[in-house]
Order: sequence, then structure tokens, then C-alpha cells
Amino acid sequence: MPGKRIAVIGAGVSGLGAIKICLEEGLEPTCFEGTNDIGGLWRYQVRGDYEWQGKYYKSATSNTSKEMTTYRDYPSPDRFPNYLHNSRIMEYLRMYAQHFDLTKHIRFLSKVHSVRKRSDFSCTDVLVETTGKQESYVFDGIMVCSGLYTEPILPLQNFPGINRFKGQYIHSCEYRSPEKFQGKKIIVVGIGNSGADLAIELSHVASQTILNKFYPTFLINRWAENKLNARFNHDVYGLLPKHRLLSHQATCGDDLPNHIISGRALIKSDVREFTETSAIFGDGTEEDLDVVIFATGYTFSFPFLENNATVLDSQHSMFKFVFPPQLEKPTLAFIGILQPVGATIPTSELQSRWAMRVFKGSNKLPSVRGMTADIRRKRKRFGKEFLNNPRKTCRVQYVEYMDEIVSEIGAKPNLPSIFLWDPKLAIEIFFGPCTPYQYRLQGPGKWAGARRAILTRRERIIKPLRSRTLICDQPPSSVPFWLKSACAALLFVLTLVIIKG
Repeated sequence: MPGKRIAVIGAGVSGLGAIKICLEEGLEPTCFEGTNDIGGLWRYQVRGDYEWQGKYYKSATSNTSKEMTTYRDYPSPDRFPNYLHNSRIMEYLRMYAQHFDLTKHIRFLSKVHSVRKRSDFSCTDVLVETTGKQESYVFDGIMVCSGLYTEPILPLQNFPGINRFKGQYIHSCEYRSPEKFQGKKIIVVGIGNSGADLAIELSHVASQTILNKFYPTFLINRWAENKLNARFNHDVYGLLPKHRLLSHQATCGDDLPNHIISGRALIKSDVREFTETSAIFGDGTEEDLDVVIFATGYTFSFPFLENNATVLDSQHSMFKFVFPPQLEKPTLAFIGILQPVGATIPTSELQSRWAMRVFKGSNKLPSVRGMTADIRRKRKRFGKEFLNNPRKTCRVQYVEYMDEIVSEIGAKPNLPSIFLWDPKLAIEIFFGPCTPYQYRLQGPGKWAGARRAILTRRERIIKPLRSRTLICDQPPSSVPFWLKSACAALLFVLTLVIIKG
């Protein structure tokens, strides 16, 4: 229903996308951002002057390529490198906000204190504090976009003796740059992406850097595992986990093997206990330490919700990770509160599109029983696909989840149909990477530039690599000619079979 007022909590990557989708759907967004700028955790600060701010270190770089880490109707500039430093991501977000004039809908330095539904469930009261003054607003829908990484996990109870350790211990969210750790003996607890990055960076200045496997990991189904181990033997480096490749988060650490080989980074087993000056490991060895950095991740928290504990039980309690099923009316949506095996920006943007259409009444949710049954099925499947880790209960397969949400909207690209009217595009979609633009080819939110964005993505990938100008007769194709021909024939046959059937 046009004209509905929507509150967007948070102006990070999910919040900006939500504002944009609100405007496209004819709704009236008001975004409340607790800091003085957009960007959320991607905004680097030397000191965290604002709550929930400055959790990334100075050298932080995206682990997903720029073609995946984009909004579905706004490709990254071709001059950008393929993997973006946090400053580049901030530049992209500012360009996006300026292009679509989003900042005028954001109220900065505004902290949401409470979100309470009215007795008839028709709308929601939101209490906001801005520069010491509290104001109350009424909205028809609430979109929580404050992110998954709000509260650092510091599991001191799992490390006996840490309280008597006389050195320094911090969470990775407090780390900014390596300079003040010059000559120190350091252990990084946790081997996720941040843990690997910090260990690599610190090994250049520290006298000794130890990387402790809080959860073992693959460095990026059996074929993939065999191929990975053929090129990099995880067992030799002390990194081989017991779980399968895609059942837990893989770590992106291109430089880590070289640092292990050169002795600058040392892989150790779990810490059994800390003494005043050292750590004793599970294998009985002991290492002197000056600093302990816990790269043990984050959890989410929404203290402004009246039923925070009921809504969030950390066990997939939301329908498709967006809607709490127990609400009388679907007026509350959580955006970006999941961990896709891929990029967050396009995932959260697609969630926003679906949520807006539910708010408007264009899409209907199943009954409470139907949503609960779906949640149970997802829990059961999650247990089979992913490692049982209480910190990773919101993990999803990227392409599968995107297809699932876009099917709810009615915008999933029809490949046989596309092949009939545009075989070149169909082949690029079928055999190329699953970039976000393909989800705006058809249906609600269709974007006229989606086709061009798909067909030119290889040019944007290659452009930053060619700092030296070369003269070529024709641009390289993203798919070999013989493969294109074979695929075209195959798709044509499949299309005929589908039509005939």
C-alpha cells in the first residue's frame, strides 16, 4: 500500500539497500543511524567514538569480488580493483547513496531505544534518542538492518587462567594496525578470515606470531577438497579440519602458507590454559606471550526489541531469516542477519525487496504453522550441510538462498525463455558467475541495465588488471567459442523438450 511509513534501523550496507527499495516500492523510509556517517562496520575509525562502530582494522579487504559485492542495479566502477579495500567499499557506498539521493532519508546520531507494537498490531512505536533528546515515532513497518556483527564474542570462560595472564588480551574488534605490537610475542585465537589476516599482518612486526585453531578450517564435496589438498596440503601445515569443505566457513588467507613456511606464523593446537606469562597448549608445549588477540567472531543483539529473547533464539527462529513467524502481523523484518557463502550486499538487498512487498501486501506469508514447518526443515537440513557451531546458525548457501527469495518475489530469471529471445545472455548466465544483476532481469524491480551489466562484467574484471595498455584485435570472450556453441545446442534442445512437455 503506497504511503506506508517504514523505519530502517542502521545505515550500513543493508540499510542503504533497504532505503532504496523502499523508495522504489512507493514507501516512505526513515533511517535511524547511531553514528554520524553511513557504512556501518566498513567505516574504518582509529577510535570507536560511536557504538557499533569501527570494528574493522585498517587493512581489511573484502573476501568477495567486486562483481559479487554490489547492489543489483549499481555495478562497481571498472577502475576499482577486483577485491576492495574497506576505503574502496566506503567510496562505493557513498557513490551509491549520492546517486540515488539516499542520505536525505537518514537521521544520523539517532539511537533507537525501543520498538514496541501497538495493541491492535497495526503499527509500531519507535523511541529514538538524538543528541540527548528523545522522540517517539509511529511506523507501519520496521526493518532491522543493524547487522550480524554487533556484539563481539569474548569466550574467556573457555580459556582457564586468562584472568591471571599479566600480558594484554583484546578482541580483534579493538585491533587497528600492527605498529604498537612491534617486537611482541602474540597469539591470535581463531582462524577465520580476520584471524588469518591479523596473524599475517602482525608477523611482519612481531617477534613471534602464533595462530591458534579455535575452529579448524579449510583455506578455500570431495572433488574440491582433493583439488585443494593437491595444491595445498592442509595436513602438512597443521590446518586440516575434520569437517567437509562447505560445512563450515573457509578462510581466505593467500599469504598464510608462506608465513608458516618461513616460520613467521606458527600453527598450534588448542590452548589448554594460560599462565601469567605464557600459554600451555593441548600437546603439552608452552610458549611465552605478551599479547592475546581473540578473533572469535561476533553475535547479534537487538536490545531495543520488546521481545528480544523470543524473537532471537539463535536457532533459525525466523522464516527465511527475515520474518519472525509468531507475530500477529508481518510488520517486522530482519535484513542481513545471516551469513551467506558469498556476498552480503545482494543477499540483504533481495531480502529488502521481499520484505517491502510483504509490507505492502503484494506478497503474502504462509500461516504460522507453514512458516514453523519451513523453519524446522531448514534446521534439519542445516545440521546435514554445516558444522554444528552455535556461532554459525545463520549460514546459507548463497545461490540457493538467492533463488529461494527471488522466487518469493516472482523475479527468478527464466533461463529457457531467455535463451529463446537472447541466447548470448542465457549462456553468460548459465556458465558465468552468479552475479546480482541477473536477479533484476525480470519481474518486480526489473532493471533495464541488467543485461548490459551481465555481458560487460568480464570487462570490469579485466580493466583494473591492465594498467599497461595493450592493443588487441578483439576483447577476450568470457566463454570459449566451442563451449558457447555446445551450450547453445544443449539449451535449445532442453527448451524444445520443456515446451513440448
